[in-house]
Amino acid sequence: MNPKTMRVDKAKIVDEVWDEAKIASFLDKGPMGKTPQAHSKLLYAYRSMRVDDFGRFVTLYKQKGGDVNARDASGRTLLDIVSHHKKSAPFQEILRN
Repeated sequence: MNPKTMRVDKAKIVDEVWDEAKIASFLDKGPMGKTPQAHSKLLYAYRSMRVDDFGRFVTLYKQKGGDVNARDASGRTLLDIVSHHKKSAPFQEILRN
């Protein structure tokens, strides 16, 4: 299977509404595998949200005491990870502010 081909069950949703309740629900996400919970929340939001929604999440996350510099099991922050992604500049800006 071509790695760039999206599976049918993973079809991209383009007009999904991200209200405050849906964004806030990401604060309740548990850890992914052995990744520390604080880092997992950020990573899951980054992987799931559009840039504007991610910005709203990060604002809420910080208001609730979240640390945008939380590290994964390898000691990397989300900014460390996304800085290698081609289209991540707007996400990087959010994480820096």
